[in-house]
Amino acid sequence: MKILVADDDPVSRRLLESYLKKWDYQCVVASDGAEAWRLFQAEEFPIVICDWLMPEIDGPELIQRIRHSDKAGYVYIILLTGKSRKDDIVEGMESGADDFVSKPFDHDELRVRLRAGERIVNLERSLRDAQQALQRTQNQS
Repeated sequence: MKILVADDDPVSRRLLESYLKKWDYQCVVASDGAEAWRLFQAEEFPIVICDWLMPEIDGPELIQRIRHSDKAGYVYIILLTGKSRKDDIVEGMESGADDFVSKPFDHDELRVRLRAGERIVNLERSLRDAQQALQRTQNQS
């Protein structure tokens, strides 16, 4: 599964990329929100991991753009940040994030959260395929 990672911190970006490749994910990295948005528009990413604080376009704005895009299929979004106050978590989730992981992240926690995201994306794909098959059947009647 292809994952877009957006983080302006080069150390975090390399660490995420290393773990994702180790876990057999295809990883595309962006160093800021604007680059991530350009990549998202050009390719299909079922999962996005983005930092909150980035230059040009921050995490919550990137998430809102993704949620309002006309791409088919659900995108599971994990907001990764050093912010950990309850208000921050609420704000991040209200921007459209599916999950929230605090930095420094625990790699085992991130892995299980990614697996949950993968299950959700796969379920949505199966549902969409079933709906399309049903619609084709109805159109043939």
